[in-house]
Amino acid sequence: MKAVIQRVSSASVTIANEPVRAIAKGYLILLGIETADNADDIAWLANKIVNLRIFDDAAGNMNFNIVDAKGSILLISQFTLYASTKKGNRPSFLQAAKPEIALPIYDAFINKLQQKLGKSILTGTFGAAMQVALVNNGPVTITIDTKNIT
Repeated sequence: MKAVIQRVSSASVTIANEPVRAIAKGYLILLGIETADNADDIAWLANKIVNLRIFDDAAGNMNFNIVDAKGSILLISQFTLYASTKKGNRPSFLQAAKPEIALPIYDAFINKLQQKLGKSILTGTFGAAMQVALVNNGPVTITIDTKNIT
């Protein structure tokens, strides 16, 4: 699984020209799923996201996680995170999981993330064309690949 985590002041998703969901302070997370992802990836990534300390304390140091900061999460599925651009100019998405594999993993990730967070999260619509807007706070953007953990 690949995640792009952006610390935001606000974020929203629009589908078919209708504003669907919005958050104030928190994370906008773009999530890519590959065929090899499994329950271990789900558990590890959910735990990492909830405990990631990238919110400022009173001294301006990144010491608070999303729970401490009382933030919200907007999660957007994004298969294009698995784009391969090594050859040619047209990206290949062969590594991205097909919807019949990705959707159950996406749903399981949502459930695990909500369980770890202790509250519901907001999501886009899996597989839909979406317009995502955000105000990146910092800017702070963290990328995580569960297959490339260092």
